[in-house]
Amino acid sequence: MTSSSTPVRASPRPARRRRVDRRGWLFVAPFLVVFALVFLAPIAYAMWLSLFREQVLFGGTQFVGLDNYAAVLGDGRFWESFLRVLLFLVVQVPVMLGLALVAALAIDSARLHAAGFFRIVIFLPYAVPGVVAALMWGFIYGDHFGLAADLNEWLGRRVVEPLSGDWVLASIGNIVTWEFVGYNMLILYSALKVVPGDLYEAAAIDGAGALRTVVSIKLPAIRGALVIATIFSIIGSFQLFNEPNVLRSLAPNAISTFYTPNMYAYNLSFGGQQYDYSATVAIVMGVITAIIAYVVQLRGSRKGV
Repeated sequence: MTSSSTPVRASPRPARRRRVDRRGWLFVAPFLVVFALVFLAPIAYAMWLSLFREQVLFGGTQFVGLDNYAAVLGDGRFWESFLRVLLFLVVQVPVMLGLALVAALAIDSARLHAAGFFRIVIFLPYAVPGVVAALMWGFIYGDHFGLAADLNEWLGRRVVEPLSGDWVLASIGNIVTWEFVGYNMLILYSALKVVPGDLYEAAAIDGAGALRTVVSIKLPAIRGALVIATIFSIIGSFQLFNEPNVLRSLAPNAISTFYTPNMYAYNLSFGGQQYDYSATVAIVMGVITAIIAYVVQLRGSRKGV
């Protein structure tokens, strides 16, 4: 008979778990180091810069606290550029996502011949670097060369002016749409490919047509993908830089140095050496972008909205 006072040997499992946990941290350590160096450190440095201001008279920097943020919030140029990209977002993003959705639905359907070919063709512009795309379209938009100049010469007067002040934002929107329709199409098409086939069979048995299947099955099934594509597009719109910055050399009167918030921050930093104020503009835009993206994600994740 075993005595009740006999000690019970402890299981070695907790120690084994601790060893596994250490190995897990070692596995993710390279990513954490790179993440800290290329993401967290620049943000921290920008926040540090935003608390100071260069004093020209005294030849140094002075701690000003939140004065730079107050200056940005009262900066007319900043708000002009922000409202411009907001208008760009409100018009361009729905058009781009609508075209991407139509393309994804068409390729996913069984009625489109050579679906693989069209998928590659629509996605191909995304493989073109943004600077190259802006240069290519800039030559098409040019008043003295390219397609726009040829059309004006054929008409006998200047009718088509894509780089004029009234049309340049729409011209930039056309470039961005051409670049990213294929990217968003691929997101939506990937979501469509994982929709269970049983749903389509049930819809066919109930007598649902193609339009009813799209509205009642496909669109609800890819709701999450639509939200993700919308968030990516919102972030990209507020980061608009390459296209207007490249086209500025062709249309300096229509595109100013503060045409978008990113251009404003860039020119403040590299054109005016106002690094502290430039960092403040970037942080304010980052906060605004994060808030809007979070609201869209929160609203899009609600069922029945």
